Amino acid sequence: MIHVCALGDLPRGSARRLPLDPPVSVFHTDDGELHAIDDTCTHQDASLADGWLEGCAVECPLHAAVFDLRTGQPDGLLARDPVRVHRVVVENGAVYVVLAGASLETAS
Repeated sequence: MIHVCALGDLPRGSARRLPLDPPVSVFHTDDGELHAIDDTCTHQDASLADGWLEGCAVECPLHAAVFDLRTGQPDGLLARDPVRVHRVVVENGAVYVVLAGASLETAS
């Protein structure tokens, strides 16, 4: 698991970008859900963590492509390819990401 931050350091309605290769962002929605996706928009090279979070979707700050945080699927307007979705784990008040394809045992 990759440590992101303390849960209290990621307020609702915000995002945190992790400088991984490729970068990953963790989003804390207004309703308290946590989601992690690859950070780079598949339409153009833009950080989705810099976008606008609404419900379970994030809008790219460059050209308004929208990605569903639960599935990684784009809205189909500009961006055609999805972003990878990663698992978020909260343990002892800390937020962690388990990258797609990794298990909790191998990611620790």
